[in-house]
Amino acid sequence: MTVLNVKKKPLYEADDRGFQLDSCLFKFVKKFFVVFLVSLFLMFMWSSSTIIISSSIAHVCVTSRKLSSHYCLSAGAQSINYDIPVYNNTSTISYIERGTNVSKAEFSQFTYLDLVDKDKAMERANSRKVVEAQLAILRSYIVKSRPPSDNCEGRGIYVYDLPPKFNKDLVAKCNEIMPWLDFCKYFANDAMGEPILELGNSWYNTHQFSLEPIFHKRILKHPCRVDKAEEAKLFYVPFYGALDMLWSHFSPVKVPSNESQGAQARFYALSKDIVEWLKQQKMWKRHFGLDHVFVLGKNSWDLRRSEYLHWGTPLLELDELQNPIKLIIERHPWHMNDVGVPYPTYLHPRSDKEIVAWQEKIRQVPRKYLVSFAGAPRKDPTSIRSSLIEQCTSALGVCKFLNCGEKLCVESAPVVKLFMESEFCLQPDGDSPTRKSVFDSLIAGCIPVVFDPFTAHYQYPWHLPEDHNKYSVFIDQEEVKASKVNVVEKLVNIPLKQRQEMRKNIINELMPRLVYANANAKLEKFEDAFTIAVNNALQMTISRLT
Repeated sequence: MTVLNVKKKPLYEADDRGFQLDSCLFKFVKKFFVVFLVSLFLMFMWSSSTIIISSSIAHVCVTSRKLSSHYCLSAGAQSINYDIPVYNNTSTISYIERGTNVSKAEFSQFTYLDLVDKDKAMERANSRKVVEAQLAILRSYIVKSRPPSDNCEGRGIYVYDLPPKFNKDLVAKCNEIMPWLDFCKYFANDAMGEPILELGNSWYNTHQFSLEPIFHKRILKHPCRVDKAEEAKLFYVPFYGALDMLWSHFSPVKVPSNESQGAQARFYALSKDIVEWLKQQKMWKRHFGLDHVFVLGKNSWDLRRSEYLHWGTPLLELDELQNPIKLIIERHPWHMNDVGVPYPTYLHPRSDKEIVAWQEKIRQVPRKYLVSFAGAPRKDPTSIRSSLIEQCTSALGVCKFLNCGEKLCVESAPVVKLFMESEFCLQPDGDSPTRKSVFDSLIAGCIPVVFDPFTAHYQYPWHLPEDHNKYSVFIDQEEVKASKVNVVEKLVNIPLKQRQEMRKNIINELMPRLVYANANAKLEKFEDAFTIAVNNALQMTISRLT
């Protein structure tokens, strides 16, 4: 018998080529789909993902439940407009549904120009709901009662002794920070600045970006500071990132634009150097920075830039900087570990007695003006300021305009005195949504009028109450720009009793919480901005690690 050895054609040589190609594709897709599902499941178990999309940016973030960190990929030009992103986070929405009242917040409602653009209004409302939910989480770390100053068990604070280039050397370069300004005078008196004698004791000409050295001086004298790192719960990193950013930008030693990126990067080297230094520290490795805190005296946006852009540094975009808590004068609303703390004001009391004396003074001072606005006009046609200036100057005897564009606000005293004489102080956004002027007005007992929730209401969960109606008036800036609202007329119609209740709350409850006391102060009755920030940062750290 003859046996025929029939050799089968390889699969790829089969006659029905179309079918075989489809089979190969099918198998490939099947395998890819299985791998994708497994990967997706593992990612879900490890983390929750968030996608933020706008016309100018595609921003994808993964937030690790275990590490509470964000790792983000971005494409496109970034804008400082915080309203643009669409933030769709199922875990946060679930948090909203579990009992918070953020869905009822007025900022999350459709109030924009009679819903001319309903999709944009819905996008903005949804993104703000997520911010409100994040703030609710941050408020959950607020310490309900003040811990005894003599009981530091389980509350130790370790202050790193960094190489001088990260702080002291930056202060030593004070004459290079801003070429047109003698910044050195702002570092006098423990970085509070020069005394303002006409306002009395404890008043200093404090620069708005001086928070880092002010905080550093205070925490070195904290009663719970420990010398052994192993005894600490919280680790403070005294890197003056804001001063580094300012010096890097304004340094007289410039890199030609045609030089390599590596040459340009040397001006932002400290951002990466501090990370490399920390990675060598034993306590950093223990929790990957979750129990570490940075204090930064510039807005978050300026510290989240591409390292080769003309303005800003990449400090807060570095992967290693996602886990630590950042106490910062303007938080980024899409980063849970950013916590807004007050700008430093001009008042730095030495004792409870000085706080009480100031409360009594602003309680009794006559308010000559119903409304005031201290600020400079802007060339930007989209700015609300031109509308506010026009409305204010048209209301003679009711609204007082102090034109800061004419150098009238260089000295602090005229601004403080104007706020003391006013019932309402207009606070439109400046170069960024927040303003130091908001806190200056509150310290003076003047009710701030804000036009964007990111100016104050979405920024300072530990220092300002959730109910913003207790201390401020909100008027939507879009309605002002569209001439739908006359701000002065609206404020005139607020009843006297309501104004008195708001001022009473500001003076009695808020004012002491918003000042940074003198480095040598002894406060027993009051908690100042520094004490509140440290106590809550400790609580946040303990909660995240237990």
